[in-house]
Amino acid sequence: MIRRIVTMTVVLIAMSATTTMAQSKAQVSIFGGWTFSDGVTGDAFKAGDGNTYNGIDVKDSANWGFSFGVNATPNVEIGFLFGQQMTTLKVTGTATKNVGDLTINSYFPYVAYNMGDEDAKARPYILLGLGATNYGSVSFTKTGGQASSTAGNTQFAGTIGAGVRVYPSPKVGVQFGMQWTPTYIKSDTAGMWCDPWWGCYVIGDAQYSNQFQFNGGVVFRF
Repeated sequence: MIRRIVTMTVVLIAMSATTTMAQSKAQVSIFGGWTFSDGVTGDAFKAGDGNTYNGIDVKDSANWGFSFGVNATPNVEIGFLFGQQMTTLKVTGTATKNVGDLTINSYFPYVAYNMGDEDAKARPYILLGLGATNYGSVSFTKTGGQASSTAGNTQFAGTIGAGVRVYPSPKVGVQFGMQWTPTYIKSDTAGMWCDPWWGCYVIGDAQYSNQFQFNGGVVFRF
C-alpha cells in the first residue's frame, strides 16, 4: 500500500512538473517538532500483573519529516509528505504500563494552497493530504519473562495542516506549522438501525488514533 501511494505521488508530481515547471517553483522542506498523540479503547482484559487494561495509547514525543512539492499554479502546490514519530506504546486501565518502543511513519500525497504572491516574503498555507499511517512492530517482555513482539500495521489516514513560510532570501526560508492526523483504527458495534425501506443493519462507532503536531523547519526553493 505504501509503495502504491509513493508511486502515485511521483506520477502526479511528474505530470505537474512537465506542464508548469517553466513558470513555477518547487520546494523541499525539512522539519521537526513535537507530537501530542492519543490511542483507542477496547474490551477490558485482566493481565497477569493483576491490573485490568482497556486502552492502547501512544506517548507524546518528538517528530521529524520532510516534504517535496511542485507548484501547479502560483498558489496551488502538489507534493508528498513524510513524517516520523519515535515514541512508546503503552496500555491503560487500572494502571498505565509502557509496552515498548514504537515508530510511527506517515505517508501523504498532498495538495496545499499558498496564499499571497509567489515572491512574497511570507506565505501562509493550508494543506490537505490522504495516505497512510504505519505503526511499526513493538518488542516487549511478557509478565512471565518471555520475549514477544507485535506485528506492524498500516492504516488509512488523512491529514490537515496550516502554517506560514517566511523567506529571508529567495531560495531559503523557514517554516512554522501545525498538523492534525487522524488514523482510522477500528469500529465498535454501536447498535442496530432500522428503517421501513432498507430493513435493519448494524451501525458502528469508528475509533481514530490522533496526532497533533507542531513543527518548525527549513524550506529550500529551486
